[in-house]
Amino acid sequence: MSVTIKDVARMAGVSISTVSRVINNSKPVSNDIRERVMDVIKTTSYVPNPVARSLVLKKSNFIGVIVPDISNYKIGEILNGIEEIGKMYDYDILLCNSYGELEEEIKYINLLINKQVAGILFVSWNLKKEAVDIITSSSIPSVYVAKNAREFDVFSVGIDHEKAGYDVGRYLLTKENEDIMFISPDHTSQTINSFIIDGVKRAFSESGRVFEEEQIKYIKADTISAYEFMTDYIKSGSKLPDAVFATNDDMAAGVINALCDSNIEVPGKVSVVGYDNTKISSIIRPALTTVEQPLYDIGAISIRILIKKVEGFEMKEKNITLPHNIIERQSSI
Repeated sequence: MSVTIKDVARMAGVSISTVSRVINNSKPVSNDIRERVMDVIKTTSYVPNPVARSLVLKKSNFIGVIVPDISNYKIGEILNGIEEIGKMYDYDILLCNSYGELEEEIKYINLLINKQVAGILFVSWNLKKEAVDIITSSSIPSVYVAKNAREFDVFSVGIDHEKAGYDVGRYLLTKENEDIMFISPDHTSQTINSFIIDGVKRAFSESGRVFEEEQIKYIKADTISAYEFMTDYIKSGSKLPDAVFATNDDMAAGVINALCDSNIEVPGKVSVVGYDNTKISSIIRPALTTVEQPLYDIGAISIRILIKKVEGFEMKEKNITLPHNIIERQSSI
């Protein structure tokens, strides 16, 4: 059974408030009493509750991190960067999984505010004004990882998804692909996927090509849904595109499997490009051409900026854009 502050107070023959003053060095205590309390703490290996201590000192070494899907590979890579840098600077992470739901985001924001965390790092597929307003009004230092973060007056870190979409569009057009299909999981809001498609449209426009909205196919953002969609498309007898660009690697993998299972050569008949450079992109056959995001760096730089804000450093640049890269593999060569 763990030792509590009550146990320390009883064994030292003092009040709980006296033990608290010794631990937090908040008010004068005689040397004799301080030594008695410290001796008990050493003997019992008592560890003060860091949350309770932060409430007393109005200072915390906890950083709250809110993510939309803890099981998502991209989120995992971002968290690796966050946790490693956090440990380096002696900050602990309070991780909250919002499932991308605004109601959950607001619940966790209020929870972190009540726990008086030192800072909040907010990762979101689609940042909402309601969430930003609550964090801003709390005056707790914050940094955001969300494509649409630049719509708000906040600190943010990420890549330029519109430019990445543009680069993929240019890449496919320069390979003389006449008919290109685009597969995206969302068309109802300003998510990362809509910015990617905007970039593709710009590439078409600059190349003098007409982009038809019918070229975009909206499906669920997973491998099975993409496989089923592409299989049904092939069976329908519709003309096959020269290339398919899926806005995540999971969907791209589903497309490749459907084409191969229908004896359609990739890239001989249809080229396929994905997005994110997740693990599946290098192990699927043919290996997948994809856009690489520096996910670990996004997490590491985000928390480094947040720690600087927490510790009172003045930050001039609010929006940090990291470079992306097209990793060319066999699926489009």
